[in-house]
Amino acid sequence: MRVVVAMSGGVDSSVAAALLAETGHDVIGLSMQLYDQSGGESGYGSCCSLADLHDAGRVARRLNIPHYIVNFEREFQRTVVKNFVDEYIAGRTPIPCAHCNSDLKFATLLDRAMAYGAEGVATGHYARIDTDPQTGLRVLLRGADAAKDQSYFLFSLTQEQLSRAVFPVGHLSKDAVRDVARRFGLPVAEKPDSQEICFVPDGDYAAFIDKKRGDLDEGGAIVSQSGAVLGRHGGVHRFTVGQRKGLGIAAAEPMYVLQLRPSERTVVVGPRPELERTTLTASEVNWIAGPSPAERLRITAQIRHRHQPAAATVRALDGNRAEVRFDSPVTAITPGQAVVFYDGDVVVGGGWID
Repeated sequence: MRVVVAMSGGVDSSVAAALLAETGHDVIGLSMQLYDQSGGESGYGSCCSLADLHDAGRVARRLNIPHYIVNFEREFQRTVVKNFVDEYIAGRTPIPCAHCNSDLKFATLLDRAMAYGAEGVATGHYARIDTDPQTGLRVLLRGADAAKDQSYFLFSLTQEQLSRAVFPVGHLSKDAVRDVARRFGLPVAEKPDSQEICFVPDGDYAAFIDKKRGDLDEGGAIVSQSGAVLGRHGGVHRFTVGQRKGLGIAAAEPMYVLQLRPSERTVVVGPRPELERTTLTASEVNWIAGPSPAERLRITAQIRHRHQPAAATVRALDGNRAEVRFDSPVTAITPGQAVVFYDGDVVVGGGWID
C-alpha cells in the first residue's frame, strides 16, 4: 500500500521508511518544518532542525523514495508551543511530545497523507499495533524494547488514527534498528538520539516562557503546608511538583514542591513523604477500545514516561474523566502530565492529570 512516513531525520523514522520500502510498499517521505529556519527562532533546533530536514532528504535519496517538506509552523505554534506556555503558567507541567504526536503526526499529517492517496501514516515510534480478533478494534501495545517504549506518548490516538498508523520499528530493539540502518547504508545510522524538547534545546523552560510572555509578573511566596512564608519566587512557571533544586529557601530538611497555586501566585513546599498520594483524577480521557468501561478496571498506571507502572484501579467518571486509585502510594503525581492505563503490554487508555 502507499504509506507516508513522518521522517524526522533520525535513525528510527529512517529505518521505518527503509523497512516499508524493502517489503514493497509505495513509500513517500514527509518531514515537518515546525518553526522558522531563517534565524528568527535560532534557539530552536534539537530535532526537526534544518540539519535534520537535510538528513531526512539524504535518507530518502538513498532509499530512492520521494521526499517532501510540509510547513506545520502555524499548527505547531498553536497546538504544541502555546499549550506548553499556557500549561506552565497555569501551574501544570505539560508533555509537548504527546501533543505533537497526536495533534500533528496523527491528525494534521493524516490529512496530508490522504491528499497523497496514502492508506497509512508510519513513524519511528517504539510501539506496536494489533487487532482484537473478537471486536475487530485496533489495540495499541508497548514497544518490544522496554527501554525505548514510547506507547506512553500515544495514549490519545483514536481508533481511526490507529487504523491508519504503522510502527515498523516497534518490534525491534534500538540496537537492532541501528543494525538495519547500517545494512541499508543510511547516513544516520550512528546519529545520536535527541533527548530534549526541540523548541527548548537548552532546557531552560522558564526563560523560554518569559520570552514568549514578556508581560509576566508572577512573583509570589513560597510557603509551608501550614502557610508559613519561607521565601519568594519569580513565577509559578519556574516550578513543577516534586522539584527539589532551585527553591532558594533554607530549611532543616530537604523540601520539595508539593503544590502550585497560580491564582494565589503561591508555591507550597514540604518534606518528601508529603509528595505521596494514592489517588488522582484525569480529564480528556481516551479509551482505546472506544466507550468508557462501566465497571472499575484493574490496571497498572504510569504517571510519567520513565515511571515504573504501579498497580491500581481505574473508574470512568462523567465528562470524559477518570479516577485512579493506587494500591500503594506513588510519589509526585504532577498535574499536566499524562496517566496511562495498561493491561500488561496493552494500552487501555489514558488522560491528563488534574
